[in-house]
Amino acid sequence: MEKLYSGKVKTVYQSDVENEVLIEYHDKVTAGNGAKECMATNKGRINAAISALLFEELKEQGIESHFIRMENENTMRCLKVDIVPIEVVVRNIAAGSIVRNTTIPEGQRFAPEPLIECFLKDDEKDDPLLNDARIMAMGYNGQKFMMMSIARKVNVVLKEIFDSINIDLVDYKLEFGEYDNRRIILADEISPDSCRLWRKGTNESMDKDLFRKDEGDIIEAYEEIMGKLNTQNTESK
Repeated sequence: MEKLYSGKVKTVYQSDVENEVLIEYHDKVTAGNGAKECMATNKGRINAAISALLFEELKEQGIESHFIRMENENTMRCLKVDIVPIEVVVRNIAAGSIVRNTTIPEGQRFAPEPLIECFLKDDEKDDPLLNDARIMAMGYNGQKFMMMSIARKVNVVLKEIFDSINIDLVDYKLEFGEYDNRRIILADEISPDSCRLWRKGTNESMDKDLFRKDEGDIIEAYEEIMGKLNTQNTESK
């Protein structure tokens, strides 16, 4: 298969269908744009499974993504999209960079609407925060409007899902792609690698912060999240 892209934790291959790709999830864990990394057995399989489940849940609510189906336990078949170089971060609770870079205290809840920010998707530039003027100058104002609209809809669905398994969806990163005459759809992944998840009541991290801060075993946490989501999904059908 032709390799189209190789990133820190995923590789994208051209599939046997022209407008479809195969995305292979790896076991590598990275933080700080690759400054810190290690291998974690089964991480790729778990993240692929969680992403597939959440993309399916979103599809049932009318939110389109690039996901088509799982090919094997760590590879998914997806629509071939042109990735928009803007990462959308949806924040329900203050944590991470917004606490480091502002006077907003950790744990502050954003309600009734989440706080949504846009960042340039560029590791070499350290993914800088973008404002509306910069996005307009980059020529992505129309895409930004659509991405923000979709992000708000995604947040309603994901918050309900994670609330049902006693997890606070603190914040998460979304990526989007253009497909079929520049239609904007969800892309990349939705997993504990791209979400900040806290156990309700204790604020215990259940995401990649465990690796970033050397606070525990990410595989144990990721497996717990996957198990809870699978149980919730089965019970809701």
